[in-house]
Amino acid sequence: MAEKGIFAGLPWWVKWIAVPALVLVVFGSLIMTVLGFVIALVFKALLLVALIGGLIFIVKKFTSSSSSKSDW
Repeated sequence: MAEKGIFAGLPWWVKWIAVPALVLVVFGSLIMTVLGFVIALVFKALLLVALIGGLIFIVKKFTSSSSSKSDW
């Protein structure tokens, strides 16, 4: 099978070690910034879901206890 492209004829370690290492060196801070943003966004979304769930739980608890006392 003949390889075509820019990596044809290069050793395996260039394709699988040197090139990814260079990508991490050049774009490492960008990758970490995007990854940090995504993690922060997921954390905030989970926090929002938990707060809304807690609010709904508290409101239902108090409204069900107050409505049972004021039933005619």
